Amino acid sequence: MRKLFACVVTALMAVAAVPSQAETPRDALVMAFQIDDIISLDPAEMFEFTALEYAGNTYDRLIGYDVKDVSKIFGVAAESWTISDDGKTFTFKMRPGVKFPSGNPLTAEDAAFSLQRAVILDKSPAFILTQFGFTADNVMEKIRAVDDTTLVIETDQAYAPTFVLYCLTAGIASIVDKTLVMEHEQDGDMGNGWLKTNYAGVGPFKLRQWKANESLTLDSNDSYWGGAPAMKRVIIRHIVEAATQQLLLEKGDIDIARNLGPDQLVTLRNNPDVYLQDGVKGAVYYLGLNQKHEALSKPQVRQALKYLVDYQGMESTIVRDLMRNHQAFLPSGFLGALEAKPFTLDIGKAKQLLAEAGYPDGFKVTMDTRSTSPIMDMAQAIQATFAQAGVELEIIPGDGSQTLTKYRARNHDIYIGRWGPDYQDPHTNADTFARNPDNSDDAQSKPLAWRNAWDIPEMTKEADAAVLERDPAKRAQMYLDLQKVHQATSPFVIMFQQTEVAGVRADTKGFIIGPSFDDNHYRDVTKQ
Repeated sequence: MRKLFACVVTALMAVAAVPSQAETPRDALVMAFQIDDIISLDPAEMFEFTALEYAGNTYDRLIGYDVKDVSKIFGVAAESWTISDDGKTFTFKMRPGVKFPSGNPLTAEDAAFSLQRAVILDKSPAFILTQFGFTADNVMEKIRAVDDTTLVIETDQAYAPTFVLYCLTAGIASIVDKTLVMEHEQDGDMGNGWLKTNYAGVGPFKLRQWKANESLTLDSNDSYWGGAPAMKRVIIRHIVEAATQQLLLEKGDIDIARNLGPDQLVTLRNNPDVYLQDGVKGAVYYLGLNQKHEALSKPQVRQALKYLVDYQGMESTIVRDLMRNHQAFLPSGFLGALEAKPFTLDIGKAKQLLAEAGYPDGFKVTMDTRSTSPIMDMAQAIQATFAQAGVELEIIPGDGSQTLTKYRARNHDIYIGRWGPDYQDPHTNADTFARNPDNSDDAQSKPLAWRNAWDIPEMTKEADAAVLERDPAKRAQMYLDLQKVHQATSPFVIMFQQTEVAGVRADTKGFIIGPSFDDNHYRDVTKQ
């Protein structure tokens, strides 16, 4: 730990002179954060939490939303937009006078190229755009720049307008500098090889350096159209251990600690030099019950297991401050989110349901669990309450890759997982929890409902209808109705919604923890 502490101090001194007492530079924000999930810095490819947070601070998109009220959508790179009467053509007017750090002007052609490029490259997040009928063959026609200030996007159907708009706030819709990117194209890769480790955007910050599994450093974009941020530099250090993050924060060698656990949070509450900042995120934690398992396929068993989770007990102990009880597939804050929490730990009710299903003495079942905290702690708590009704739960631990590979192949009994929405429209979660257009083993589309072999043709039709409803009030009611049925019948035991908590030095203000993983913003940070 001492060696790690010394390395962090040395790195900071290399950026700016550090006073004799532990203190970060006054014009730099220094964070400890687990950033080992970064694979690529190309917006057309990045699909990991930390990379998308990076994109949210370094790349503008056509539009954005108020992180305190996501229903308020506003222009960013686009100043305004209109929607045709038939609901299929979106026309954006670009903000004039914006320049990339390269000096190149940002035009409608850059915006069109960025979206076209994402569809043509067809990397992991491409589905966010291709679900509107865009393909490599038609995207040049369907997404086009009419002139330097006008961008036109034509969808294949008249979707709910906010559905289209929210998808354009996703990381994959980040606008890249076409001229700069194509200067680095190799073998038709549209600059992907270069952009994996480089930068070609416009935003409050720009990339200075990324060292994989070590650090990510950003510099202020002093010419940013929205005004330069107060912090001239952002230094993000990859610090794995929560206890080490706590130590660095208490010593003043970092301004913000991002991966603290319940034990660290309890201690820091009593430190006058630090405050805790939290924000409700869209991620939900759930159990997926494979319907290929004979016992789990019975409706009464699915209901029984929902009464065998100690939601309140875990909320007040092992996931305290990090999660809150939530039992529907749409997170709080989304259009049509269901806030009802009908399930509590009720051993008697669970036993009654198990007996009705033909399992009066319970049964044996396995659960694949990632070997991290607090997931393993949650699994052990669930194992204990399941046992009270005779359900013998064997925990099978593994790393993220092992458990996900098995889950994606539908080879699990029960899987304990976390799902984060890709954009702020309710379809993002309805599409995976409540749609399964093809339940065959070789299906092309493999949402969470498919992973758990839940064949739901009628619910799929209802989810498809909801995404086409253009009246927000009617659409919200459709999602409420869908969740009520889902909550009562589905093979998903939805338990919690994530709360992100950061430890922050008392003199550091303005850090934003938004509802999505790319809404954590550094632009307004100041040191007092």
